[in-house]
Amino acid sequence: MIPHPLTTPQFQALLPFILPASPAGRQIGDLRARMNAIFALACTTDPWRCLPPEHGKADTVARYFRRLTHAGLWEKLLHAIKDVGPNHPLRDIAPLICRACRRAVRLRGLKFIVLIRRLGLLSALNGPPSKLPNPDLSENLKRLAVTLPGAVTTRRDIAIARALIKTLRHLHRLVGGIKHIPRKLRLGWS
Repeated sequence: MIPHPLTTPQFQALLPFILPASPAGRQIGDLRARMNAIFALACTTDPWRCLPPEHGKADTVARYFRRLTHAGLWEKLLHAIKDVGPNHPLRDIAPLICRACRRAVRLRGLKFIVLIRRLGLLSALNGPPSKLPNPDLSENLKRLAVTLPGAVTTRRDIAIARALIKTLRHLHRLVGGIKHIPRKLRLGWS
């Protein structure tokens, strides 16, 4: 995906959501340039240190990204994308927001993954949905009462018990996801 600089209507749509000042109260110089830098790097699988010099210092942009993430910006933007009309400027930058959310998942955790899944914006997940935890499936399985047959004596009972155990193991793996997803797959899946 090739990032594009934010247009004026797109930036105006983003402005109510982003933090205009640092925690110490200092105004942030060029918010549009910072957001362009975040979106430019979010469209790659590169680490923050590979941010091109025309976007400013990588440390500064990464710190601002973390502040926005901890302030809940990405959750607010995902809700806003879901609520706005089809011609709203936020819809134009929804792919960029989803790409940035992929990086924010590691900072926000499982609750963020649940929100993304419940909103149906699977492109914001930091990996293929089949490889990530699925808490909704876990809740559905919890409600499902599964009992093994009491006395397993015949070959048919043994086969049924094995098939049931195999299915439960598979569902357990789906619920938990994969422990380690490679960086290229995590940030670059489409």
